[in-house]
Amino acid sequence: MALCIVAMASASHGEAQQIRATQLVTFPTAKLSISASSGRHEFTVEIARTRRQQAQGLMFRRRMVANAGMLFVYRRSAPVSMWMRNTYIPLDMLFISADGKIAHIAQRTTPHSLATISSSKPVKSVLEVNAGTAARLKIRIGDLVSSPALGR
Repeated sequence: MALCIVAMASASHGEAQQIRATQLVTFPTAKLSISASSGRHEFTVEIARTRRQQAQGLMFRRRMVANAGMLFVYRRSAPVSMWMRNTYIPLDMLFISADGKIAHIAQRTTPHSLATISSSKPVKSVLEVNAGTAARLKIRIGDLVSSPALGR
């Protein structure tokens, strides 16, 4: 199985600061919904599809509105690992399988942590939202995620 690490593992602190200052990439946006037992929850998400977008992710952001997030979309299903380097916002990470169902949830991740956060099984995408969102909206493993960005 392939392991996809979505982070800037090779960037030093100085390189990360340089990226922050001069090379930040932009992201297209899309609507996304999660169908949970608690109802249908709507988000506007930024799409990280390219390697540069995925490497940057939500680094250097100081806040994110409640119904926003970032959706990492991969070309094929594989186990995915992420970290929180240079990420100031605590996040919930929802790992989504190719059929659109949530396969794993990492809640309340720690800002700036270099600890690996893994999907533990093949996934096609990862949704990052503000920490506490999964618990507040009662989002669970098996809930269905849909978005034009996912091709469904």
